Amino acid sequence: MGKASTSSTTKDALALFNSLRSAYSATPTTLKIIDLYVGFAVFTALIQVVYMALVGSFPFNSFLSGVLSCTGTAVLAVCLRIQVNKENKEFKDLPPERAFADFVLCNLVLHLVIMNFLG
Repeated sequence: MGKASTSSTTKDALALFNSLRSAYSATPTTLKIIDLYVGFAVFTALIQVVYMALVGSFPFNSFLSGVLSCTGTAVLAVCLRIQVNKENKEFKDLPPERAFADFVLCNLVLHLVIMNFLG
């Protein structure tokens, strides 16, 4: 019974992976670029956390600023992705240029706060 359920689980996982891959292939290129940017920001935050765990957190303000900068940027990029997505009916009247301008302005404010936190 264990072998059959493992085979069934593997088939279900492969079917789920294939359906997600086929659905994501229909995603517009602009949204894929934003997804890459979010992934890069999260990856950078993870590298900083691993570095802090290995080396230490002597200038804790710097560590906190770096991680919060990456996390905040990722959150703002997800908001941009939601606003730019054509399938989202909530923001259908919002032009993509306005969404990008909001993203840039919020990033500017975020990084000004982070620089102020550094001292």
